Amino acid sequence: MRRTPVPLLTGTALTVLALGAFAAPVAYANNDGHQNNNNWQALEIFPSSADPGTTVTVNTLACGSHGHGVGDANSLGAGEFQLNPSTHKEVVVGQFTVPHHAKSGTYPISVACDNGKTARGDLFVKHKSPSGHVQTGVGGSVGPDTTQVTAGVAVLAAAAVGGAWLLRRRASGAQEG
Repeated sequence: MRRTPVPLLTGTALTVLALGAFAAPVAYANNDGHQNNNNWQALEIFPSSADPGTTVTVNTLACGSHGHGVGDANSLGAGEFQLNPSTHKEVVVGQFTVPHHAKSGTYPISVACDNGKTARGDLFVKHKSPSGHVQTGVGGSVGPDTTQVTAGVAVLAAAAVGGAWLLRRRASGAQEG
């Protein structure tokens, strides 16, 4: 039977405890890193990381049951948006679209409720990596067109036959003279 050394287990346990101690204060912090108090509530943002053109949904409990609010996405150029009661108890929800001109980065999004409470969260804007075929305007990389391939082969074959004929004619002309 093989025994695991005690120092290995102790070191692993201490590492887990140390990481947990560093992570604990963050668990109680708001989305923007500030400690939660009565002035700011959590604002849930979905998706939390979005591309330009994406519709973003935000919701919060800050406005209370049947509450309303006005969202502020001016930091990223999306302007203000309305939050209204949702089908879930005490949750208000609103949407805005990430502008196409938005640059990559983190943007604060906030909500001011009719009851005087506010909520805040962060949205990370990213840009998609190009995928698929590159549209260069000349040619294509989608797949071979059999007509174009046949025409290309015919041109190459004609050039090869014509070149061989010219070389043979010169060679035969040089021997006669």
